Amino acid sequence: MKIRTILSVIVIALVSSACDFLETSVDRNSTGETIQTNYSAIWGFGRAIYTPIGYGFGMIDSNIFATASDEAQQTSAQSNVIYFNKGMLNENINPLFTYYRNYYEGIRAANFFLDYVADGKGEEMLAHNRNLVTDKVNYERDLQSLAWFKAEAHVARAYYYSELAKMYGGVPIVESHVDDGTMVPRAPYDSVVTYIVKEIDDYKGELASNWDKFKDREGRFTLGVALAIKSRTLLYAASPLHNPENDVKKWEAAAAAANELIQHDSLNYSLDPSYGSYFVGQNPLNSPETIYAVRRSQSNNMEKNNYPIATQGGKSGATPTHNLVAAYEYVGTPDPANPYANRDPRLAASVVTNGSTWNGRVIDQSAGAVDDMANANASRTGYYLKKFLTDNLNLQQGQVAQHNWIAYRYAEVLLNYAEAMNEAYGPDAVPAGFAMSARQALQQVRDRASAKLPKVIAADQEAFREAVKHERRVELAFEDHRYWDLLRWKDAMDVLNKPVLGVAVTKTEEGWSYQVQEVATRTFYERNYYLPFLRSEIENSGNTLEQNPQY
Repeated sequence: MKIRTILSVIVIALVSSACDFLETSVDRNSTGETIQTNYSAIWGFGRAIYTPIGYGFGMIDSNIFATASDEAQQTSAQSNVIYFNKGMLNENINPLFTYYRNYYEGIRAANFFLDYVADGKGEEMLAHNRNLVTDKVNYERDLQSLAWFKAEAHVARAYYYSELAKMYGGVPIVESHVDDGTMVPRAPYDSVVTYIVKEIDDYKGELASNWDKFKDREGRFTLGVALAIKSRTLLYAASPLHNPENDVKKWEAAAAAANELIQHDSLNYSLDPSYGSYFVGQNPLNSPETIYAVRRSQSNNMEKNNYPIATQGGKSGATPTHNLVAAYEYVGTPDPANPYANRDPRLAASVVTNGSTWNGRVIDQSAGAVDDMANANASRTGYYLKKFLTDNLNLQQGQVAQHNWIAYRYAEVLLNYAEAMNEAYGPDAVPAGFAMSARQALQQVRDRASAKLPKVIAADQEAFREAVKHERRVELAFEDHRYWDLLRWKDAMDVLNKPVLGVAVTKTEEGWSYQVQEVATRTFYERNYYLPFLRSEIENSGNTLEQNPQY
């Protein structure tokens, strides 16, 4: 990989694609001389580090990435996710490769900013043409802002590398924005993990704990975000894909990282009392569960892409699978006439099932009904997506709603903790300095969902491991965890080679009957545990960038 960074690339490429919430505009007419003396440019370059952050609602096919796993099936036959579904990824086809380039742009933006303010230059620019006596309060405020931005830039590098390593394993580590023609080879995966952890540990003490007193800065990284990145990164590093020898020290490190966030004195995260409403509209921004949410302007793209085709303006989109629906436990006596009654309430919060009310009507997918599954582009699985969506938006009149992508939340950290603690110490041990046992962490997540859910009785490490996998599947459904979880657990060869299941709906005198049926086949190859680098990127690197095996 070649280091190709000049000022115009940073300013034009990043600023022109800036998100609406974090304004990253910089005076493009500034000369090199005026930029050096205009300290307001500092804030523009600081905010630019956030521009390429992934927005999960548009990950693939302008929709969520759940369709790449066994969580959902893309309704449209013309889709990029088919390359994942059929194991067709290769050095010429990788629909996610745009994120590889975007994330390196984020890394370059962080590198540029850190170089721009290095060696006291930032402080010097803040003091330029300023009366440091009469303007002392504002000056000290700006110095604090500069310190925060510096720490955030290091966390940004950690974030982008964590996403790249999740997809590709080892990747080039680039720490300079200067183009000296150097071709940077891939660093080993463990080296990337070490780099991520060091970036966070070295600068976590300089981050803001929250933005409660600075509402205009919300959407930027905080201490909690940094620790959440570290927790997820070390959990992945300890997992079978990256830890085939099952080195218990890696699990201990992952457990300690999650514990650090849970027990940190200056952090006060907790589970939102309502799973059902937590994901909708502005709710994530006001919840104690949210660690980091990616914000965008109001829109109706998610509703357009995922409302039932029978709703005017809807395209069906990412339709949940029966593979997922069947995983939701019963919390009461099963009802033979309604298989969706008395289930874990996270099902009703996440999936539109037949017979439920959605978009102002009762969904009826039987023959001849409004939502007849035989209709063109209707759901083939018998289900529609509910999680994240605002009900009954009038798409014909352009009604819009807020959609905040929750990149990190407290429930995930508890599940990270439960998994790592179990692998390191077993289900019930609580070593000195740790907040709780693996079982207690897992139970917190289940209790929030419903007090009626049965207690986890798994007695040994292996059984408890399966309980954690189950809980991640239902708690984190559609949140871009399932595909990567299956990879890191080395479960993908089994799970992603099984057919996608749905239900056929038939109207009866009593209501409806349901027949489980195969909807689509899936193919996953051993090589797919890592994504391929594009051939063009390898050639641009002078073949310094080494391709992942079997591509």
